[in-house]
Amino acid sequence: MRRRSDPRLLELFAEAGRNVYRTATLLRDLLADYPYSNGAGRAIVECEHEGDRIAHDILHRAAQNSSRRAVPEPADVHALTGALDDIVDFAEEASDQLRRYGVEASMEPALEIAGVLVRAAEALEAALGGLHDGVDATAHRVEIHRLENEADRIVREAVASLFADGIDPMVVIRWKDIFESLEAAVDACETAANVLEGIAIKRR
Repeated sequence: MRRRSDPRLLELFAEAGRNVYRTATLLRDLLADYPYSNGAGRAIVECEHEGDRIAHDILHRAAQNSSRRAVPEPADVHALTGALDDIVDFAEEASDQLRRYGVEASMEPALEIAGVLVRAAEALEAALGGLHDGVDATAHRVEIHRLENEADRIVREAVASLFADGIDPMVVIRWKDIFESLEAAVDACETAANVLEGIAIKRR
């Protein structure tokens, strides 16, 4: 028996993908102009709230139409929803850390990681759109995996540089936290890509 898809559920995932991409671009812009953010921090918080709303709608829709014959399956819906929510949450956490830690200026590695996050979010948005349209998103998933490895490399080098350059220990701690939040956002993109890969296999 052919598995069926819920078009509204897939559209909600596409909407979540657009919100992830918007959050990532806002965070990149925040870091590029920091501390002159022109309201990007507030906009990121709004995206976090919007992400929560979309996640609620997805899970509510899935509960209404729960079936093991559905694609995505309930377990995949929950896993994908959680990963997408994590991306936005970690991005918002990085944004809030800048404010909370009283950071006076951005650092180049943070902007580099944010740029990687934007590219990963763009690929994820396209993959989620492919899920809605029934298009094979293999190339997007492969790109997300590559970008996650790139982010790992940048973070390792950035943290090593913090300790090697004799920076104030408190500054080291603060920026290590920020780098890790940025890295976690990219990692969540890869988690989402892994779930999408599983969904694609089940649709064949």
